Amino acid sequence: MIEPVQLPSPWGDARLTVVVPTYNEAGNLPVLVERLLALPLPGLKVLVADDNSPDGTGEVADKLAIEHPDRVTVVHRPGKEGLGRAYVDGIGRALDDGADFVAQMDADLSHPPEALPGMLGALLSTQASVVIGSRYVPGGELDENWPLYRRALSGWANLYVHTLLRVRIRDLTAGFKIWQAEALRAIGLDRVQSNGYSFQVEMHYLATKLGHTILEVPIRFEERRDGDSKMTTATKIESALMPFKLRSRHRNLDS
Repeated sequence: MIEPVQLPSPWGDARLTVVVPTYNEAGNLPVLVERLLALPLPGLKVLVADDNSPDGTGEVADKLAIEHPDRVTVVHRPGKEGLGRAYVDGIGRALDDGADFVAQMDADLSHPPEALPGMLGALLSTQASVVIGSRYVPGGELDENWPLYRRALSGWANLYVHTLLRVRIRDLTAGFKIWQAEALRAIGLDRVQSNGYSFQVEMHYLATKLGHTILEVPIRFEERRDGDSKMTTATKIESALMPFKLRSRHRNLDS
């Protein structure tokens, strides 16, 4: 586990909301929230967007919100509508609640929470619109326990999207990042139509088309500790078709 960076004031006091979509993450969520709230970021809040998890993740999230009433919020969604819809809902609520910065991360502990202060520092020092925790820039790592087929799928997906969309980001499918609130408002969540994991690609594509500065910093990506991957055949099909839809849908969009 890395040691979190100690940011100077006022950077360390920034209003940062971490949006965490969940579906059957009852075992991982308490660990993640504990690590997030232990960071030297007193302005950090956690927003859990739960898709009515049958394993009781929503109830676990409610207990965490009672224990930390000023720092943890729960959004109960009616059912499993996909990662993209959960993020659009959660990010929209974070912006409405006055967040200056919004982070995205998975609940499965694959993304290191301790990297967030450094990512926020990189965002503030460069005035980038978004900082991505990247597996594929120099210094980035993949857990040696990550299955070979997942490595191949991730590598192929990035190559496929690069070829079709020509977006200059190494880790196009990355789900760990921090956004400037103003950048999210400029992109417009109403433009985003992806339901599944292709949400990440669509957001990166929109940010690029609108001329936003995107910075990648290296992280170590860990294998999930508990539960199963939520990747389904339907999300793979959506992800494969999305680049063609994006080129057509946003062909007249420009900065």
